[in-house]
Amino acid sequence: MKIENLTDLQVLVHTARSGSLTGAAAVLGMTPAAASATLKRLEAQLGTRLFERSTRAMRITPQGQILLDYANRAFELLAEGESQASADRAALVGTLRVAAPSDLARTTLLPWFSEFLQHNPGVHLTLSVSDRPLDVLRDEVDLAIRYGPLPDSRLVARTLAQAKPVLSASPDYLRRHPAPQTPQDLLQHNCLTFDRSGRRHRLWRFAQKGQWTEVRVNGDRSVDDASLVREWAVAGAGVLFKSAIDQRHELASGALVPMLTDWDTEPYPLHALLPSGRFIPTRVRALVDFLAVKFDALATV
Repeated sequence: MKIENLTDLQVLVHTARSGSLTGAAAVLGMTPAAASATLKRLEAQLGTRLFERSTRAMRITPQGQILLDYANRAFELLAEGESQASADRAALVGTLRVAAPSDLARTTLLPWFSEFLQHNPGVHLTLSVSDRPLDVLRDEVDLAIRYGPLPDSRLVARTLAQAKPVLSASPDYLRRHPAPQTPQDLLQHNCLTFDRSGRRHRLWRFAQKGQWTEVRVNGDRSVDDASLVREWAVAGAGVLFKSAIDQRHELASGALVPMLTDWDTEPYPLHALLPSGRFIPTRVRALVDFLAVKFDALATV
């Protein structure tokens, strides 16, 4: 273990935040000379340069950024551990780095996150919203919420919901185009597509009496943000094939009308993905439990 003193890491963190050793020294209550000596000792222990120094500022190196990321997370874990070990052990602290699909975030998750943060004022949320595939291990998120099969066997997963896609269109679209009676009728419709797991989702599957039918659909537009394809459908641009969770508000209000309801569709599981099962911070586990309760309640509505 080359790093034996937490103060060394604190100098690293505060120098990066303030951009100077003088700023770090002021926060930590030491002289700039002592802060400089501490940083030089840390660099000597690691055998690498952590900052590029100039007369105006200090710029962190790629190696320094790697250590800084781990140091920040280490201090967050220590703060959480102190909280759990103290009389205030019920309080959650630290940053939650969460990645989620765009439409699910907008239609469902945002108010739930706000509720969780309101109940846990010591927690800070950093949210990444994207429908592109994400490397949970490489991108260092605490929790990724993703539709579909598990992308990596090394990940720890908890199923939050068993979503099924629903075929739908707006009343305006259906006034202009007869509703499909079979999946093959979709070949005559403008089908709105979006990227799923990094690929354009054009192969739509339906089943009746245990027999599956696949239709490769086409349309005049596609998008890599699935929330936009739902908005296009509501505006009457075409036919939508998407998770019932994401379009539940529009289906309930009549803004979208379900079609081919006598045909079944494939379950599309929604998972909470964690990068490791060896240690899951309490704040992460608490958020997953909170979301699981919310999705269970949603399934009963």
